[in-house]
Amino acid sequence: MTSDLEEILALIPHRPPFLWVDRIVSREAERIETEKQIPADLDLFKGHYPEHPLMPGVLLCEAIFQSGALLIAAAQAGGAGQGGVPVLTRINNAKFKREVHPGDKVNITVTVQEKVGPAWFMSGKLAVGGKTAVTVDFACTLVEKAESVGRQ
Repeated sequence: MTSDLEEILALIPHRPPFLWVDRIVSREAERIETEKQIPADLDLFKGHYPEHPLMPGVLLCEAIFQSGALLIAAAQAGGAGQGGVPVLTRINNAKFKREVHPGDKVNITVTVQEKVGPAWFMSGKLAVGGKTAVTVDFACTLVEKAESVGRQ
C-alpha cells in the first residue's frame, strides 16, 4: 500500500514546514510504516552543527509521533475529524543511536502497545540505511478539535 501527501494531510493536522512524513508505506490495525526524505536544504542545518549538519533528535522523534498520529487517525472512522485530534501526551525511553544527515531517507515504524480509552500507547523506531537511529515509547490521546485549538 502506498499513500501520497493528500491522504496524510487529510488524516493529521500537521502541515509543511512542520510535516515530517512524506509517505505511508504500509498500514495495519496496530502498525504503520512511513518514510521521510530529509531535505538537504533545510534552513535548520545552517545552525545545527553547521560544520557537520545533523537532523535534530527532537525532529526525528516528531516524525515518529506524526506517524503514530497517522495510525490513530486512520483507525478512526472517517479519519481525524471523527474522533478528535491525536495529541502527544507522554514520551519515554528515547534513545538516539545513529546520526541522520541532510539528504538521508528515514524509515519509521510505529506499533500500538496498548489502547486505554482515548489513550494510545505506542513504540516507534526510525531507521536510516536499514539501521536503527532512534527508538522511543510514547502516548497520544484523542482530544476534541475545539479543545486542541483552545490550548494554542
